[in-house]
Amino acid sequence: MKNTLKILVLAAAIALPAAAFAQDHAHETPPPPKQKWSFAGPFGKYDPGQLQRGLKVYKDVCASCHSLSMVAFRNLADPGGLGYSPAQAAALASEYKIKDIDDSGQPIERNGRAADYFPSPFPNEKAAQAANGGVAPPDMSTLAKARTYERGFPWFVIDVFTQYQEQGVDYIVALLKGYKQAPAGMQMPPGGNYNEMFPGHSIAMPPPLQDGQVQYDDGAPATIDQYAKDVAAFMMWTAEPHMEARKRVGFQVMIFLIIFGGLMYFTKKKVWADAH
Repeated sequence: MKNTLKILVLAAAIALPAAAFAQDHAHETPPPPKQKWSFAGPFGKYDPGQLQRGLKVYKDVCASCHSLSMVAFRNLADPGGLGYSPAQAAALASEYKIKDIDDSGQPIERNGRAADYFPSPFPNEKAAQAANGGVAPPDMSTLAKARTYERGFPWFVIDVFTQYQEQGVDYIVALLKGYKQAPAGMQMPPGGNYNEMFPGHSIAMPPPLQDGQVQYDDGAPATIDQYAKDVAAFMMWTAEPHMEARKRVGFQVMIFLIIFGGLMYFTKKKVWADAH
C-alpha cells in the first residue's frame, strides 16, 4: 500500500509540471512563416503592381483607422515605388479633403494637393483612443520596420550573409492571417480578438480582411492571403521608400571597395618590391 502511494505521488509530481509546461507553451507565439518578396535580397526591387494593390487595400480597409502621416501624395510618384506619374499622384490627392487655414485665418476644407500628406482618420490621438476602446491604432508609415521577431540561432547569423530584412512584413502578413477561434478554456478580455501571432494572443483590432472585400483591377486573387501580402508590401515601401536606391549605392560601394583593395594590394607589392 505504501509503495503504491509513493508511486502515485511520484507520478503526480511528474505529471503536474508537464501539464503546466504544456499549458504555458500552448499559447506561445509561433514564428511567422517566411514569405517570398520581390524586394528581398541585395538586388531585390519593389513590384509596382503589388504596391498599387497594397495602396488600394489601405484606402479601402485600413485608412478608416490607421494614419499614414509620414507619406505625402507626391511620394507615390517617386522612382522605385508605385510607378505613378506626378499627374496620377495629384489626381489621387484630389480625392481627399484636407483641413487647412485660408488667407484670412479661417479654417477651411479643400481638395488635396500632391504636396499634402495622407490625412489622419481622427482629429487627434484622444479621438483615436476614444473610438478604439482606449488604444489609438498605430500609424502605418514605419510599421513594417518597427515590427520584428526573434529568429534565433543560427538564423540571425545566416541573415547577416543573406541580408534577410523582411521580418517586419513577414510578421504583418502572419498577423493579418492569424485570427482564429480562441482555444477551449481561454478567456478573452472584453473587446479582445484571438490572434495566434499577436503577443498574448488578445488583440483589440477585429479581423480586418475578408475574401472578396477589395476588388483588384489587374485580376489578382481577391483573397485574404493576397490582401495581406499586398498591404504588407505597401507598408514596407512606406517605411523604406528609397530602398532600391540604397541597395544600388551599396552595390556600387562594394564594387569600389573591391577595386580599391586590389589597387592597394598591387601598389604595396610595387612599393616594397625592392625591399627584399
